[in-house]
Amino acid sequence: MQLVVARVGRAHGIKGEVTVEVRTDEPELRLAPGAVLATDPAAAGPLTIETGRVHSGRLLLRFEGVRDRNGAEALRNTLLIAEVDPEQLPEEEDEYYDHQLIDLDVVTEDGTEVGRITEISHLPSQDLFIVERPDGTEVMIPFVSEIVVEIDLEEQRAVVAPPPGLIDDRAEIASSREDAAAGDES
Repeated sequence: MQLVVARVGRAHGIKGEVTVEVRTDEPELRLAPGAVLATDPAAAGPLTIETGRVHSGRLLLRFEGVRDRNGAEALRNTLLIAEVDPEQLPEEEDEYYDHQLIDLDVVTEDGTEVGRITEISHLPSQDLFIVERPDGTEVMIPFVSEIVVEIDLEEQRAVVAPPPGLIDDRAEIASSREDAAAGDES
């Protein structure tokens, strides 16, 4: 099975290095020197990592055969794809590969159906579940422990505790309800 592990960013310097947006929790394994990665678009690869280093908090990679800034810049926005055994699981207990989460049913803690995960969006600050609702609309749910309270792979479901307004447009603000109730009493 193939997993996207990074996206190539800007060229760095003049010797063929590129910045990468890491999309794996295991960069030391997936983006190590000698790793051969497929690419999207396929015409850009396969690429073999020659060197890797961290500079100012960013991972920089150099690929075999890419020796100058023009070659590095030509790879910009290329997705790097690793071949992974589908039975392999992440090292940490509360980590998941995207393929494990896609198609999970999403329900609230009281069992109310929210929808089905169709995509995982990897943003710099957090990951988001893109959930298709039964009516065909989509809702984005932050993949954080305060909201996604349980992932049950055996039952194929994700249990969420959404704050008011996250999954519906009938959000109520507690203070507004209290103000309205106080107004009714006068």
